[in-house]
Amino acid sequence: MSKLLLRISISRQRLDLLDGASVLQSYPVSTARNGAGEREGSGCTPRGRHVVRAKIGAGLPLNAVFRGRRFTGEIYSPQLAQSNPGRDWILTRILWLCGCEPGVNRLGALDSMRRFIYIHGTPDTEPMGVPLSHGCIRMRNVDVLELFERVPVGVAVSIEE
Repeated sequence: MSKLLLRISISRQRLDLLDGASVLQSYPVSTARNGAGEREGSGCTPRGRHVVRAKIGAGLPLNAVFRGRRFTGEIYSPQLAQSNPGRDWILTRILWLCGCEPGVNRLGALDSMRRFIYIHGTPDTEPMGVPLSHGCIRMRNVDVLELFERVPVGVAVSIEE
């Protein structure tokens, strides 16, 4: 019986898809520019045990643009980016995380879900392996699409420094 787990390493800037102790796939990611932290408004990536609470974007095209977890009808392009400077692009798919540890990453000002912490796609021009996000875990669009298809809602996620 398979026991899937997503393990995110902030120091390595990697997301590993594991089945038990076996690494099935390893992806480069980009976590928060502000480092690790749980407080609302910190712009940090929260640590600890989480689960994927919701999967958003099934069936949408690669580079689909989301705002407020809803497809805007736009498909990301360099021209769209040029006309929207400074926009934090959430593309292709969203895996919305929910913390599992009250007082650490769940409830109050430390709640990962209320902070809208996602694993999501980002423009291919954005570097991976470099912490640049506003708190989320950014991935290449083809990688987040593959991961989205492989993991169910409720899959465990461990975020560690």
